[in-house]
Amino acid sequence: MLALIETLTVDQWRAQSLCGDWTVREVVAHHIGYDLHSTPELLSRMVIGRADPSPRSNRRRVAELSDMSTADLIDAYRSHLRPRGIAAGFGSRICLTDCMIHQQDIRRPLGLPRSVPVDRIRPALNFATYAPPLRGAIRGRGVRLVAEDIGWSFGRGPEVRGSAEAILLAMGGRTVVLDELRGPGRDHLARNLGALD
Repeated sequence: MLALIETLTVDQWRAQSLCGDWTVREVVAHHIGYDLHSTPELLSRMVIGRADPSPRSNRRRVAELSDMSTADLIDAYRSHLRPRGIAAGFGSRICLTDCMIHQQDIRRPLGLPRSVPVDRIRPALNFATYAPPLRGAIRGRGVRLVAEDIGWSFGRGPEVRGSAEAILLAMGGRTVVLDELRGPGRDHLARNLGALD
């Protein structure tokens, strides 16, 4: 993520991301936001409900960081290259999976593809199936998700096939990848993601 954001232009920072109505800058602020708290601050926020994974809490944290310059955000990444706090949970799988999805939230709209190494995307796929905020197993309920390029699968039912990246993003709720997926379970998955009525 650091290598990516160090190269972004002013216009790219302002561009729309795949992450709801957030710009690239807001995705970056969200991704690093909770790492900027000390442990006592984070615990205090959890007690009062300001550090949960809800969209409202995430929007609040992004708004709190709105005065940070892009240079400050880049410096924050440089200072927090090792996951800590919430991001270090589950053997740092939270950070790995969150970073992988949010990189694509940035890269795809900007036309900056990246091939994710198998040894990184496989644990992210596995974690996405049970990570509470992602709800990958719920989004994939009733279908068998198959990442053809790495020989990974999960679930039961009609198959949905595609790249590991597309499967991961679907489990992360990104409907933009539906055009990259195929198989008899695709429409069922689209309904799970809210893309079909």
